[in-house]
Amino acid sequence: MNNTAPGSLILVSTPIGNLADMTQRGIEILKSATAILAEDTRHTRKLLTHYGFRNELIAYHDHNKERLTPKMIERLKQGDTLALVSDAGTPGISDPGFYIIRAAIAEEIPVSVAPGANALLPALLLSGFPTDAFIFEGFLPRKSGELTRKLETFVDERRTGVFFVSPHRLIKVLEAVATVLPERQVAVTREITKLHEEVRRGSASELLDHYTSRKVRGEIVLVLKGRDK
Repeated sequence: MNNTAPGSLILVSTPIGNLADMTQRGIEILKSATAILAEDTRHTRKLLTHYGFRNELIAYHDHNKERLTPKMIERLKQGDTLALVSDAGTPGISDPGFYIIRAAIAEEIPVSVAPGANALLPALLLSGFPTDAFIFEGFLPRKSGELTRKLETFVDERRTGVFFVSPHRLIKVLEAVATVLPERQVAVTREITKLHEEVRRGSASELLDHYTSRKVRGEIVLVLKGRDK
């Protein structure tokens, strides 16, 4: 059952690759929502088409979130039920959805979550590194100096580190890890739940030997083992 009241913002997790990972509750919420806020409407439209839904679909992304949020908050106050999704996985994690989540909470509008697929925890598990304590840092800095300084904060970090990495940035990130943390073990998890799912473990230098000669595609989560105790 859905059991969500009108005037609610509902965060709906969507598959990160395999459509079978969509939860039944998530399907019910998307079907009944007044409108769906999506970072990339083209991507989300494929999901809705798969299930035969024709809800109002609204583009909500970094370039329009400040302008659009007040309008969406007003709709919520008027009783609309809005579902928020990301391109894949759980919305609000390293994507613009957090902006409207925070705004809705500030206005005391009910916010709920339909949990489901995400890339963070599967990558952590597939790494084989300790899971009792970990730190998630989202996307690593783009500038070389900032990237180096960020990795330097992990020199004495005993918790497992988890990061999102875009395919075209993987080599640069591995090069930085090889320089700053040469002895540290790394896992590159790619295309989780998809046909070409891949997990490679080793030092950053060893992984560079593998990926430098290949064109890297797909969604990547990089997992960094913490310093040995």
